[in-house]
Amino acid sequence: MTKNHTPKALLAFLLISLPSLAFAQDDALNGANTAWILTSTALVLFMTLPGLSLFYAGLVRTKNVLSVLMQCFSIAVVISLLWLVVGYSIAFGPAESAWWGGLSKSFFSGITIDSMSGDIPETVFASFQMTFAIITPALIVGAFVERIKFSAMLLFSVLWTLLVYFPVANWVWGGGWLGQRGLIDFAGGTVVHVTAGVGALVFAIMLGQRRDFLSATTLPHNLTMSFTGAAMLWVGWFGFNAGSALAADNAAGMAMFVTHISAATGALTWMLIEWFKFGKPSGLGAITGMVAGLATITPASGSVGPAGALLVGLSGGVVCYFATTYLKQTLRIDDSLDVFPVHGVGGIVGTLLAGILVSGNLGIFSGNGYADGMTMASQLGVQLLGILATGLYTAVLTFVLYKLVSAMTGGIRVTAEQEQQGLDITDHEEKGYSM
Repeated sequence: MTKNHTPKALLAFLLISLPSLAFAQDDALNGANTAWILTSTALVLFMTLPGLSLFYAGLVRTKNVLSVLMQCFSIAVVISLLWLVVGYSIAFGPAESAWWGGLSKSFFSGITIDSMSGDIPETVFASFQMTFAIITPALIVGAFVERIKFSAMLLFSVLWTLLVYFPVANWVWGGGWLGQRGLIDFAGGTVVHVTAGVGALVFAIMLGQRRDFLSATTLPHNLTMSFTGAAMLWVGWFGFNAGSALAADNAAGMAMFVTHISAATGALTWMLIEWFKFGKPSGLGAITGMVAGLATITPASGSVGPAGALLVGLSGGVVCYFATTYLKQTLRIDDSLDVFPVHGVGGIVGTLLAGILVSGNLGIFSGNGYADGMTMASQLGVQLLGILATGLYTAVLTFVLYKLVSAMTGGIRVTAEQEQQGLDITDHEEKGYSM
């Protein structure tokens, strides 16, 4: 009897043990987490190409549609290369400075196929973070569409990303001084939305209005295109927020769900405001409200629960709506595609709400709870500091870079004749449409 069963028992033992022994050699690499961040990387790039590109392109006039697509596409190209050369090193390098990561990882020096960042390959982490660096300057495109030289746009985007985005990413996510103070910014309320929003506002003020600002001729030429791009943004944002957990875990699941709830709430809120004020909800308002909900939940997506996401989306929809109206109608600032009132204001509101709704003592609105030693007052202080520091730094650098690029390119703005003709022809000698 023993002789008959011993080989079977030995075989069963080997079948159970050998796979576990093989996997033990690779236990530093988590396949599920790696697969999710690879997917999230593709989703965030999908937000820019084609999501943001189509969203913006549909909102401009026919004569400028190709120029906007080219601007978004070209930013993705040059920022990807800038990320390789110095961007990743500045944002996530190992330097002990609280202000930047140094240059030791320039050209990905020292990073091999075996290099790890936690339990995922470092190349995967770097690729994921690169997509954030791409979309942030691409957001600013919405502030200067239809009136900027292509060369000036490209030079400004490179310098702005180098001197604004990379350092701020280090401050918050790369071990820098704001992260050390405990700033809650899960996926980019300050790093992405405040910097892009403030940069867009300063740029729009300095560039000036389009010649026919607020006239009927500046209406979107293709809302179907913008709806398509907006839908892609909504889907891609799951990689933006849930991917920021850097793991396929409970935090990613909650971040995905609250992101969706906030987007839906923001869209419905904007629609209801228009319905009440004008008697009809607009399609443009619906997709703008959706983006406002997404921008507002971004910093808080790792801190709040589903009920909290309702408040975040509602706040984003209301505040961003009135900020958009005030900026255009009262201040008459031609932030053409509402970058500051939607992304900038949304990022500010979400960053502040994250400091409140993270509390574990708010009933159904409770979040994950404060870090040790933090209270609501102290956390709000850190959140406000993060907003002010990133906002002021961005404003000053954007002003300086605008002046510098203007001097280097002989003026940033196209001529009145070129603006009238459209940038598709004047910048690219092509047309978005053949008719």
